[in-house]
Amino acid sequence: MSKITIALEAAVQTVIENAPKDGKQTNRQRAEIDRAFARILKLIAPRIRHFIRQYGLTAHWDDAEQCCAIAVHRAIQAYEPEKAQFTTFVNWQIRGELQSLRFRLMTDQRPSAKKVEATTVSLSAMVSSADGDEMSPEAMIEDEDALERTESAASDYLADGAISSLIEAYVDHLRKVGIEQLRRRPRPKREEAALRREGPRLRTATHGIDPAELEKLEAKLERDREIVARRVFQTATLDDLSLETGVTKERVRQITKRAAKVIAEIAAADPRFSVMAEYGEPATAKRRQPAAARNATPILPDASQPHNLLSSVVAIDAASIDTVVAAEANRETVEAIAIAAAPLANRAALH
Repeated sequence: MSKITIALEAAVQTVIENAPKDGKQTNRQRAEIDRAFARILKLIAPRIRHFIRQYGLTAHWDDAEQCCAIAVHRAIQAYEPEKAQFTTFVNWQIRGELQSLRFRLMTDQRPSAKKVEATTVSLSAMVSSADGDEMSPEAMIEDEDALERTESAASDYLADGAISSLIEAYVDHLRKVGIEQLRRRPRPKREEAALRREGPRLRTATHGIDPAELEKLEAKLERDREIVARRVFQTATLDDLSLETGVTKERVRQITKRAAKVIAEIAAADPRFSVMAEYGEPATAKRRQPAAARNATPILPDASQPHNLLSSVVAIDAASIDTVVAAEANRETVEAIAIAAAPLANRAALH
């Protein structure tokens, strides 16, 4: 056993003896522990310097020394002389603390980080702004418009989803109408007889329709889908759509006009688009109502309001109203007579 190991064992024994588990620690005991701990750090100082260089933490020397001091404290607390010498305990504690520090400060030194050439940046470090004032990176990367852009992007996403659903519903409507028209077309007698023999049980929506006609219908639907999406919900012009789709400008105008009407009806009938239907409802309802109804204000208070929950409204018939009016008129007449007779009464009292 070397002299350093013997000195370490004696210093650690001093710390353990002056740290009673039960009872209050005296000032003398605390002073003995501080002196013994200082001797331990002085004895293992060369070892600490070696480990700091080994783990590549020379640029963070102060932090590494603090971690080593914490490692010595933990080694003393976990020291068991029966299992090994204190040198073994303190070596493993120092290695663990320095390894943890390196992972916290130098994340880019890991093999996984080296593969992608990652560089670690400390967000707690202080940097200088353009004006020369110190500020944290958190303040530099703060985006004041992030909330507004997020809400705008969410609104655009929901709007795009609603538009896609409306267009799909409109195309499904056109598909049903187109298939029904194809089924109503006159067929040869031989084909009609074959369909009657199979019976309605075996028929489907497209049963008995020429596949070539169905392909033409689907091509037409795709063309109408593009026209409606770009003309109704985007800013495409009639000239651009006419050149790209091969449809005349008048036909494009007719398709979009019919699509706008049908889509409005779908939005009003489908619960999924009730918000859209309600958004345009007040203006339409206001145009349909007469002027007297639009300007009329309710006479009775709103019973759903909290301050009107205890109020009650009682209907009065016409006969009761006449009685109340007559009584009020008689009361006013009596008061007028009394006022007129008051001067006469005062004059009689003076005589």
